[in-house]
Amino acid sequence: MATTNVTSVWAKGRKLFKYSVNLNQATSFSENGDKGWLRSIFEHKGDARKDAHSNLLSKRETSNLYKIQFHNVKPECLEAYNSLEAEVQNRLHQDQDYPCEVVGSWNTWYGEQDQAVHLWRYRGGYPALTECLMKLDNNKEYKEFRRERAKMLISRRNQLLLEFSFWNEPVPRPGPNIYEMRTYKLKPGTMIEWGNHWARAIKYRQENQEAVGGFFSQIGDLYVVHHLWAYESLLSREETRNSAWLKEGWDTNVYYTVPLIRSMESRIMIPTKSSPLQ
Repeated sequence: MATTNVTSVWAKGRKLFKYSVNLNQATSFSENGDKGWLRSIFEHKGDARKDAHSNLLSKRETSNLYKIQFHNVKPECLEAYNSLEAEVQNRLHQDQDYPCEVVGSWNTWYGEQDQAVHLWRYRGGYPALTECLMKLDNNKEYKEFRRERAKMLISRRNQLLLEFSFWNEPVPRPGPNIYEMRTYKLKPGTMIEWGNHWARAIKYRQENQEAVGGFFSQIGDLYVVHHLWAYESLLSREETRNSAWLKEGWDTNVYYTVPLIRSMESRIMIPTKSSPLQ
């Protein structure tokens, strides 16, 4: 019985192979160069780009470069860390020789615990960043601050970011607010598609002025997007997010962006006392 089945399957396989060969011949290139329908089903048609996605999606008129820092602090040092960080940030703000400014500083409330998050803006892009780093490297007080801060940290990491052209530029706002940072790690090659969908989707999330800023990574972990939102409370967050689903078109944008995501993370953050975003 087993031999009969194998022979039968082999015979059917030969017929299927012959049929496949004939089908391939029948659907080969035509005289005008078009490909056959069978091959077109499986072949991915890429959208060739002649410019980097950073140039297509970012705000060229501002030339702003952003840096985001994630500092994991020893639990017993968090209060001292916040005080020390605020002192240094205030000094840099007051010193006009440094082309950088703090956009916001937070402690993570829900998410990774005992974590500080800082968002910096460099007006003038990479030249401003380089200038700032060179000056800080020659600043004895700043070097001492870094040595003292290092005693309080478990780990730290950062990224350089550009802001999406269709998002609001983050500006100081009064509080009290809580902030949500939603971080999306996208599939490589999907940043343009993500931007196209969110350029339409952002209009559904402006009703309560919750949209603070949207950024994508340039150096560090790549194909990473950060969306920053502000809410009066966790209840306000829930109500605002639920109201978006009642608007025609929001569900469509979510449907098309979800397949672009490899992973995502949500942080609820509380601004520090010195943060311009309160």
